[in-house]
Amino acid sequence: MKKLISLLLVLTMVLGLAACGTPAPDPTDPTATEEVTEEVTEAGLVVDTCILMEADDNMLNTYSALAVNPDAPFVDADGNTVSDVYVNTAGADALIQWLLTEEALNMAGEYGVAEYGEHLFYVKDGAPVYTGEIPAATEETKTIRLSTTTSVNDSGLLGCLLPAFEAAYGYTVEVQSAGTGKAIAAAKAGNADLILVHSKKQEEAFVDAGFARVVDGFEAARVSFIYNYFVLCGPSADPAGAASAASVLDAFAAIAEGEHTFISRGDGSGTHTKELALWPADLGITAQAETFAGYTGWYTSANTGMGACLVMAEEMGAYILTDKATFLTFVANDGIMG
Repeated sequence: MKKLISLLLVLTMVLGLAACGTPAPDPTDPTATEEVTEEVTEAGLVVDTCILMEADDNMLNTYSALAVNPDAPFVDADGNTVSDVYVNTAGADALIQWLLTEEALNMAGEYGVAEYGEHLFYVKDGAPVYTGEIPAATEETKTIRLSTTTSVNDSGLLGCLLPAFEAAYGYTVEVQSAGTGKAIAAAKAGNADLILVHSKKQEEAFVDAGFARVVDGFEAARVSFIYNYFVLCGPSADPAGAASAASVLDAFAAIAEGEHTFISRGDGSGTHTKELALWPADLGITAQAETFAGYTGWYTSANTGMGACLVMAEEMGAYILTDKATFLTFVANDGIMG
């Protein structure tokens, strides 16, 4: 039985490697089979979902930090005014300033390289570097509320960065992660001191509406400092031929034309916003449910986080747009996201 399971795992890996564009070893070659078996043993479970397209200019994914303005016109989900909001401006300033120090930028840029052999995040060219003093926490300022997107949380980046900040300055950062839309909504309701998100259009609207402020040491309220790329992932068999498409726009068109199963975040996140921009315009897919009501046979709007959507895509053999950092973490965890 163990030999049969091993053989099945080997064949699965061989087929997966071939479909994903990697030269597949000959399964009849004992040496090649042993090498793949060792890879399977080291990796644990085999995740069939793989990256089919990346690094397209339309897939750039930039992250920005914005401090919440204590005098903002706070409103709840129904648009009702929220009063008596307390914003920890000193704590928010300290965290944003630290994130832009050379130490933190280096940590972000190197995060995951040792484990994955490639960068999960890159430091943005021209990102400001903070060199001033960062105040230590006081009893009044020690708790910082960070509203952020799931990608920097699910990828483990915050788990790498925040302990160093907290240990150095005595703060405690309370992280609430959701899609960018929901993360911004939390800040608009007065439930965050700062946000770390990745949707330029939504960030600019947040600034224009008076919800953000300029932190001492920076020139703008929206501080963009790291980036990575969205990746189009799907089953290794790639029935839509997405991997061979000329561009990500062509890949999305092929998925739609063939009505191949696609998992959408559907939650107003930065990833969801980017996905909507990649479908052919004549499909008319927007965030409104009625626009994709006729596509329910292949288009699934999950309205949940990136990790949960990746699990769904794996289980359903579906295509999905995700950030690369979360995808690599997903694979490293054998397809399990906590």
